[in-house]
Amino acid sequence: MTILLFASFTFFVIIGMPVAFTLGLSSLVAIVLTGTAPLTVIVQRMFASIDSFSLMAIPMFILAGGIMDIGGISRRIVNFANIFVGAVKGGLAMVGVLGSMIFAGVSGSAVADTAAMGMVLIPSMIEKGYDKEFSGSVIAAAGTIGPIIPPSIPLVVYGVIANASIGDLFIGGVIPGVLIGIALMLTSYIIARKKDYPSEKRLTYKQAFQYTKEGIWAVLMPVVILGGILGGIFTPTEAGVVAVVYSFVVGKFIYKEIKMNQFPAVFKDAIINTVSVMFLIATASLFSWILTYDRIPQMVAEAFLSLSNNPFTILMIINVLLFILGTFMDVVPGLILMMPVLLPLVESVGINLVHFGVVVVYNLCIGLLTPPVGPTLCVAGNIAKVNLTEMSKAVMPFMGAMLIVLLIITYFPGTVLWLPSLLK
Repeated sequence: MTILLFASFTFFVIIGMPVAFTLGLSSLVAIVLTGTAPLTVIVQRMFASIDSFSLMAIPMFILAGGIMDIGGISRRIVNFANIFVGAVKGGLAMVGVLGSMIFAGVSGSAVADTAAMGMVLIPSMIEKGYDKEFSGSVIAAAGTIGPIIPPSIPLVVYGVIANASIGDLFIGGVIPGVLIGIALMLTSYIIARKKDYPSEKRLTYKQAFQYTKEGIWAVLMPVVILGGILGGIFTPTEAGVVAVVYSFVVGKFIYKEIKMNQFPAVFKDAIINTVSVMFLIATASLFSWILTYDRIPQMVAEAFLSLSNNPFTILMIINVLLFILGTFMDVVPGLILMMPVLLPLVESVGINLVHFGVVVVYNLCIGLLTPPVGPTLCVAGNIAKVNLTEMSKAVMPFMGAMLIVLLIITYFPGTVLWLPSLLK
């Protein structure tokens, strides 16, 4: 059944079918043509995969991101970030990175992060003399921080699949997210010095105070979410509802930019995005069930362990595998497709599931910068009006910095596990 599954999967990919339908139809073909399982299994497996209380966090975080987007949050985050790094050489690039780190605590989505920061900063960077390719690539790279710093939709999905603590995964993503931001800012600074990009005018104390007063509400959102989870006030799933309420109160009553007639469009987008994610989870779970039915995870584990049973070696092999996968598959389908195969292997060699989850999500996030898919690269390129080939070349220094961080968090588990252990 597995041979037929992959043959049909490859065919549907070649003809350009969307990933969710590719996973679902290839699974359907394999089950129907082999007759090894009743057709009722299709519905049962798809429904069971999304019948999870934890997954209810996904539509809530998507909706919260949409509300914050119409509430004027992006501009205020940029202004707030400008206080700290704007006056440095290549300041606008670093504002983009720091702004993306803050926005990551609001949206949890790489594409939303890239679009929000890109619309505000890329035109300004180009106007002030930055190369179009550099402007787009730094924002695209910074956007990948979105799924690492909590809240994070991919970490929720991984937590459900691996039965790992979503709260620990959220907290574990904080230090890696900061490391990525530092690496990208250092890279931006080096390039800015080489190309003599400008710095921003130093703000007056009055301006800095005003920007802090406005931006602090955005900065407090991840603090409220993590504080509530750690304090036992609400679960990670309930945190999604808190995020929606918080974003509405800030946008409507503090920033006063939300208009009620904007909500139909926000709800429509949230519904479409939620359905897309849930359908993807359902079809990918069916695909993974067939792999499990044919004992593919066990065979993969045996093959890997025949090469080595050293956890560090296993992690290196998995990182290479996932990096290749990430070049043509988005984060969530990559997680659902590969985790049922890889989790038995990593558990057998004693790798911590929280550490592994952050490493896996971050690895797949790097794929958001690589063609032919490269969604954050495409979004930033469209804003900067630069084609994908030119963007791919310009993003290479940032990708190199991100790969170094990947190695650090892979081989120094404390970068992920220290904060969750400290806060327990």
